[in-house]
Amino acid sequence: MITPDPATVAADRIVPIKLSPPRVFLVRIVVFLVLCALIAVVLHRQIWAAFLSNPGLNAFIIAVLAIGIALAFRQVIRLFPEVAWVNGFRIADPGLAIARRPVLLAPMAAMLGQRVGRMSISQQTMRHLLESIATRLDEARDISRYMTGLLVFLGLLGTFWGLIETVGSVGKVIEGLKVGGDAASVFDALKDGLAAPLGGMGISFSSSLFGLAGSLILGFLDLQTSQAQNRFYTDLEDWLSTT
Repeated sequence: MITPDPATVAADRIVPIKLSPPRVFLVRIVVFLVLCALIAVVLHRQIWAAFLSNPGLNAFIIAVLAIGIALAFRQVIRLFPEVAWVNGFRIADPGLAIARRPVLLAPMAAMLGQRVGRMSISQQTMRHLLESIATRLDEARDISRYMTGLLVFLGLLGTFWGLIETVGSVGKVIEGLKVGGDAASVFDALKDGLAAPLGGMGISFSSSLFGLAGSLILGFLDLQTSQAQNRFYTDLEDWLSTT
């Protein structure tokens, strides 16, 4: 009577790990953006007044924020076909694997080719695959991180822009004051002259408000994107370890 090898029996009993799609992170992003939209609706008067302080720069900040939000959605959504390809290959469905060629997992797809079912990957090959995938995932978030830093920069740019205008306007007000004149006329001239410095302060504070708020939003989205990619990478590593 032939006794089966225990290692072979144990290997046959291993159930391939199924990768989970990043739906929960997509839901978190949507819920967070809905909350931000509700806050914007409640404070729409104050936000609109701040926006009118410097419409050009503030509109550019909002445009950068919109691009960053779209990129965050793209980074999470692009994981769905990758997860579907791995799960299709895991259950030995070559038709699904060939129909939806992955992008992030292109090196692994090229190496595995048409092989289905149980396979064997060396530790060195698996390490090279994981390093390549980690590099691709990290490079995919470079633009999103740049957008976050750009929003902070634009907010600071508006701050210094407003301060420069404020300092220049204050200097002009001081030069225009006539010492020894009528107190009422001097006060009226001072009141009229302070309108420009106050406008510069409005530019400074409004741009800082939009820039920092936008960087806060993109920071949270980048956190969710990073967590989604980390879960994908961890699940993929666990699946490869069973091969």
